[in-house]
Amino acid sequence: MRTDPGVDCSAALEWVEEVLGERVAEVRRLSGGWTSTMLALTAGEHDPVVLRLMTNEPWRTHGEPLTTRESEIQRMLATTEVPAPRSLALDANGERCGHPAHLMTLLPGAIEPQRDDDASLARLAELLASIHAIEPTIDVRSYQSWAWEAKFVVPAWASDKGLWEDAFALLRTEPPAYDPCFIHRDFQPRNVLWDGGEITGVVDWVETSIGPAWLDVAHCATNLAIVHGTETADRFADAYAGTTGRPAQPYFDVMDVVGFLPPPGRQSFLTDRAELVRLEERLAAVLPRCQ
Repeated sequence: MRTDPGVDCSAALEWVEEVLGERVAEVRRLSGGWTSTMLALTAGEHDPVVLRLMTNEPWRTHGEPLTTRESEIQRMLATTEVPAPRSLALDANGERCGHPAHLMTLLPGAIEPQRDDDASLARLAELLASIHAIEPTIDVRSYQSWAWEAKFVVPAWASDKGLWEDAFALLRTEPPAYDPCFIHRDFQPRNVLWDGGEITGVVDWVETSIGPAWLDVAHCATNLAIVHGTETADRFADAYAGTTGRPAQPYFDVMDVVGFLPPPGRQSFLTDRAELVRLEERLAAVLPRCQ
């Protein structure tokens, strides 16, 4: 069976059927998935499941550690109150599926990136605080910056070249001291599921790390700024700071904004002109806070 051009999932579906002991009757492509092909599967009397296939480069090359990390983290989270999927099976090297693969439970709810009201932002902040409060029972890697030196090139669309140069100069200095904690590392509205006014799940645990709490706050804030503007981003960050008492660390806001730039030779995640403008506006808002 082929779910979209260029991705043959027949071997993966056969593997899923062996794991579940049921024939796959329905396959639905899930939205998002920069790194992977994400499929919702229905098989017999079994509860619906999700299959991650690491089909997209450069993540496919690193698919074994990424899918293994997600599986291990989900198994650890099964003993916590964080609403994460539960890992069911793993084909980390893609020997059976043709691509690194991770099978997990399907959580109820849907992503609602349009949410920008105070109540929703407060719920996001509370959820993130609960993630940061987790004491890992397994080894978790240290965080990696996504603002690599190779990305320190002023984008052609920038309206303020000096702003970006100043950001690059800041990031060439040492980051501020922080209290390391468990972080999701890709916490943002498109990885949170809602049902009505309640959050029903947090997905995409492949980048989970130990690092600065504010880096998670910054990443969610940047994503909010790109969609809604920097005022919404600040309301979320303020809600988190009010919930936890943790002070803002704008260095990591700058790190996150620059992390959205593509490395040389690669296409940007962002292509809409309005989104790029809001990304630069976010940088203009947070960079002066580092002084």
